[in-house]
Amino acid sequence: MNPEPFLQLDRVIHEKGRLAIMSMLAATPSLSFTELRDSLGMTDGNLTTHIRTLQEAGYLSVTKSFQNNRPHTACALTPAGQQAFRNYINLLEAIVEQTKAK
Repeated sequence: MNPEPFLQLDRVIHEKGRLAIMSMLAATPSLSFTELRDSLGMTDGNLTTHIRTLQEAGYLSVTKSFQNNRPHTACALTPAGQQAFRNYINLLEAIVEQTKAK
């Protein structure tokens, strides 16, 4: 088995919490912090840390606003995040195909 594809996996995305966030946002244009937290069963602090990491990588945009006088935080994938996620999925598919060929 060729280990090269494994070495190319994007470590920012590969962590399971961040992969879950990226997957949800790849399927939906934008989700609120609350929707992500509740769907993924994460604590506020854990989700905040993952969002910050994805944002620093340029994969996620965060928009803060007010709705009904309450703070509202929305997250969406950036174009770079969409491309990074597509690349990640394509690489996983190549790894799966490599193992099927055996």
